[in-house]
Amino acid sequence: MFRHQGKNRTFIHNLRLATLLSFVAGIVNITGVLAVKTLTTNVTGHFAFFAEEVYKHDYAAAVTFFVFTLFFLMGAFTSNFLAELVAIKKPHLLHIVPVTLEIIILITVGTLGISAELSSFEGKTIAFSLLFAMGIQNSLVTKISQSTVRTTHLTGLFTDLGIELSQLFFYKKSNEKKKLNASIYLRLSIISFFFIGCISGGYFYSLLQIKTLLVGAFFLLIALLYDYIRLQYYIIKRKIFPHAIN
Repeated sequence: MFRHQGKNRTFIHNLRLATLLSFVAGIVNITGVLAVKTLTTNVTGHFAFFAEEVYKHDYAAAVTFFVFTLFFLMGAFTSNFLAELVAIKKPHLLHIVPVTLEIIILITVGTLGISAELSSFEGKTIAFSLLFAMGIQNSLVTKISQSTVRTTHLTGLFTDLGIELSQLFFYKKSNEKKKLNASIYLRLSIISFFFIGCISGGYFYSLLQIKTLLVGAFFLLIALLYDYIRLQYYIIKRKIFPHAIN
């Protein structure tokens, strides 16, 4: 689901990628809300909070919300920068470093973090870390899927879904309807698995507290192992059957 690039990517590859990472994003989203009482998967709301704090002349809080957006931005920058470095020599492995970095962040915060007020140092650190991790994820999935998939927030997804649902009344050709139906199905899958991640993450949080992030890290690790095993399978297959097609 990670290693296929460009024309080699299929709808199934994007669907697998979308459902897995939106599920993880849902887990991170609800964990951030419950642990530090703030959103950690997108930055749209933080701009509103930033403006509110400026209006109230609470500039220290305003700076905090502004820095939130910067950490998401830095995560996206770091993700793509590392992916581009790896892609120079091994384009099929460009996802390894960003996903591994996200896993490390989730494990570190899940192991060492504590539920805290956002105004505290611990609360800010957790929020900064999770926003950075989600910046990494959103950038990577956008790059791999060529902007077809985004998993950390739903605003754009609901907008695109609304547009495509309206197009059902106008697109009549079979090839157009087939492509449109596939896109709608993909977006509904992302939204559904984000919600499932939020709901299941809330349940796990009642048992594990902030260690719920370890669940998200576990699923990412399984995805990396899955991709690695499939890659090794195809390498062996090509050696045995040189004309086999991936």
